[in-house]
Amino acid sequence: MRRVTGKSGDSLIEMSPSGSDDMNGYNNHESSGTGSLQQGPPESLTPRVCVETCESLCSSLASVASSDHSSTQQVDAQTLEQIDAVTGLWRRRALFLKFRSRIDKQQHSKDSVFFRDGRRRVDFVLSYVDDKDGERKQERRKVYEANLENVGLELETEDKSESEDGKTSFVKIHAPWEVLATYADVLKIKVPFKVNDIPDNKDTPMNWLSTPFRLPDHIMHPEPDYFTAPFNKSKSDFFLIDNQETFFPPSTRNRIVYYILSRCSYLKDECPDKDKKGIKRLLNNGTYTAAFPLHDSRYWTRSRDPNCESERYNLYKHWARFFCFFKEQPLDLVRKYYGEKIGIYFAWLGFYTEMLFFAAVVGTICFIYGFLTYDDNQWSKEICSEAIGGNIVMCPLCDKKCGYWKLITTCNSSWQSHLFDNVATVFFAIFMGIWVTLFLEFWKRRQARLEYEWDLVDFEEEQQQLQLRPEYETKCSKRKLNRITQEVEWILDRTTSDLMGKCLLCWLTVVLWISLIIACIIGVIAYRLAVYAAFASIMKDSPTAHLQVVGPLITPQLATSVTASCINFVIIMILNLMYEKVAIWITDMEIPKTHLEYENKLTVKMFLFQFVNYYSSCFYVAFFKGKFVGYPGNYIYMFGEWSKLRNEECDPGGCLIELTTQLVIVMTGKQVWGNIQEALVPWLRNWWGSRKARSHPESLYSRWEQDYDLQVFGQLGLFQEYLEMVIQFGFITLFVASFPLAPLLALFNNIIEVRVDSWKLTTQFRRPVAAKAHSIGAWQEILNGMAILSVVTNAFIVAFTSDMIPRLVYMYAYQPDGEMNMKGYINNSLSVFNISEFPEANSPEDGENPFWFNSSITTCRYRDYRYPPGHQKQYTHTMQFWHILAAKLAFIIIMEHVVFLVKFFVAWMIPDVPSDVRARIKRERYLVQEYLHDYEVERLKNQLSQNANDCTCAPMIYPSLPKHEVLSECL
Repeated sequence: MRRVTGKSGDSLIEMSPSGSDDMNGYNNHESSGTGSLQQGPPESLTPRVCVETCESLCSSLASVASSDHSSTQQVDAQTLEQIDAVTGLWRRRALFLKFRSRIDKQQHSKDSVFFRDGRRRVDFVLSYVDDKDGERKQERRKVYEANLENVGLELETEDKSESEDGKTSFVKIHAPWEVLATYADVLKIKVPFKVNDIPDNKDTPMNWLSTPFRLPDHIMHPEPDYFTAPFNKSKSDFFLIDNQETFFPPSTRNRIVYYILSRCSYLKDECPDKDKKGIKRLLNNGTYTAAFPLHDSRYWTRSRDPNCESERYNLYKHWARFFCFFKEQPLDLVRKYYGEKIGIYFAWLGFYTEMLFFAAVVGTICFIYGFLTYDDNQWSKEICSEAIGGNIVMCPLCDKKCGYWKLITTCNSSWQSHLFDNVATVFFAIFMGIWVTLFLEFWKRRQARLEYEWDLVDFEEEQQQLQLRPEYETKCSKRKLNRITQEVEWILDRTTSDLMGKCLLCWLTVVLWISLIIACIIGVIAYRLAVYAAFASIMKDSPTAHLQVVGPLITPQLATSVTASCINFVIIMILNLMYEKVAIWITDMEIPKTHLEYENKLTVKMFLFQFVNYYSSCFYVAFFKGKFVGYPGNYIYMFGEWSKLRNEECDPGGCLIELTTQLVIVMTGKQVWGNIQEALVPWLRNWWGSRKARSHPESLYSRWEQDYDLQVFGQLGLFQEYLEMVIQFGFITLFVASFPLAPLLALFNNIIEVRVDSWKLTTQFRRPVAAKAHSIGAWQEILNGMAILSVVTNAFIVAFTSDMIPRLVYMYAYQPDGEMNMKGYINNSLSVFNISEFPEANSPEDGENPFWFNSSITTCRYRDYRYPPGHQKQYTHTMQFWHILAAKLAFIIIMEHVVFLVKFFVAWMIPDVPSDVRARIKRERYLVQEYLHDYEVERLKNQLSQNANDCTCAPMIYPSLPKHEVLSECL
């Protein structure tokens, strides 16, 4: 036996117990008088049969009533026969209604986004499961749902017996026109009032070239272009309302319903506890297990209901599949289905990816230049020469365990460094400074166009005034006059001590976590210092030389750098898991007033954490490693001489190659791990979910249960996507001078990212509540700040991390033959130290020194510009050192000023709002005023004419008043 509930009119129908399962318990039923229902399928119960049986029923009832006046036995027998016939007709009618309710239930409830009546749309779904605390939660649900109905929402409940697991109940919510109109007026939602009559003059030259990248017009522009104005319920006839049921799109409907849900109390009116309200608290305390709007269809097929859209299917077909990676994004459809906030993100991500193409092309050209000039690298030839590099003995790179070594062992790293450290590096650093300006300026123009097309102009003010967070409203206890709106509004009762205490606690927590990150970085640095000696001791006799492929490439410097970078990456990933919870906790404690303020505060905190977490190791390698080393006999130690941890020197091939290694490992590792999390894990979940769907008949696996099984697009969903892209933006701008291929890697990642994000959102997540946003918010200011900082960091990388400036100074001022070449540069850039002057603590052990028994070796070389032993200024900096330092500072000043001047000039030349958009905004504002004026005048005329006809005032009462004043008095 299976219990099935459904509605027929206002009656709840319940099937009778039956021992047979054929046709859901519809068996043969006999009746006397009018015949019997023949054995067969229930399809024989057609509407025509029902009408006939009802007519027979009426006639039988009439004959029964008339038989009361008869006293004969024949009449009594006839009466009993008629009563028996009536009973059989009622039974047949009940069976027919049962079958019809079950069919209707499966058509309109199981596989539809409408109520059982097939007319009212399901705008939101609440789900719950009864548990041990069921009575208390049931009372909350009862009061909450009653309050929802009091504000005008319509509810319909699906019993848990109808769910697949037999435990979950669903409450479907519908917002009727009156509710939608009222809250659209409150929220100032813009709706169309006139078709856009401005001609679109977008005649792009060579437009046919973009044909392969285009999508169908009905996908790119699902709605006509309208002039819009904020909705006013009292002037509803001013707007283009053809059908009240479809006037507000589903995204707007679910936004309005969620606004109501988040502010509705779950206590009775006699319990005025302001904190006991909102669906968020009911979800947190387990009263409801989920609250979500429904997708309009399954993503792999169109909706069967002609009254329902199939926008999800269109998004999956034209946007979410990977093989559409070369196609344009249907941003208007994304905005219509998911709301403006998600639409803005994908618009920004797509534009960022397009602009990365140009940076990737230039970066690849710079890398190819370094590869093509590989054989012209004079300093690498000297290092790899047996006559020069083979005869230069270098000083130990660590105390005791490290021995003397020959410069020729760094041959491979010097060639590798040339690929990234060449003249093209300077050009690319300058280019990226200009590129980032163009990207931000063109994005402002693109954003301004979207603001107009998506009715987001002047939205920020409305957001500040109207979109208060429910968490803020529940904490308010005082009222105050707003000087701007001149309205009395609720405010928090914050004392000075309480406010200062919370702010101090919040920022102390931020400082504590940032200090934790710095401590972890210091730990990694200590690891590098301690482990380098171990690697140097193990590899002193080149035990890896027998490896045919990687043996010659493995050096103590490379092994230390790679392992330290990997450990640092693991620490970054672990700390990331904790940052999110800490940042949310701190922001919640501050109780921001609006959603925009909440997101901005959370954005600043999370970015500070992630900035220090991801970039601190790169900053160390770029600007600190090898800069404070000292010289042989007078080394500088990290924690003091007692620690025996000598500050790191750069690789003999230069510090830039180590920065490149660090950047590649952290950036690539982050992108690979992110793609595994975002693509592989959801794919496995989707594969398992598809198995579950296949194991259940489609007609029995309910529409709301399918969405209930999807993942939740949580509070940090979109925020994490922004953060991931902004961190990537920092990698390709702050340190791009060390790795010109970084934009190319980012481009490949983002092409995948766009489709992975769209695939997840379309197939793996519940439909998020639509939200408005006129821009990318605080991320815009963060990008601007990183753009300015990137000019400074790249200038310092070229000047202090790269060897470009010392080489140019040597070539132009210190080349002994006066020629414009780099001959003799290696010998010139290495200083000399007398081995006999090594302190006992620094000198290598006998067994560790391969040159110990060669008495002809009395000196060793090291990277620096100092006077040789025996000079009156021995081991102090030479004049060439100060010339190079002056050249470095001059380069930084010149590069920064040139790039900044170009940046500001480009920003001044490119207006933030396109001229055609500015004209359209003015045109729309003019039309709104004109049409509203005409509407009000026409409305007033109608009222005056109607009241003039109904006016009974005698003219002699107002002998001296003009006609319009008489009419005004009548009004």
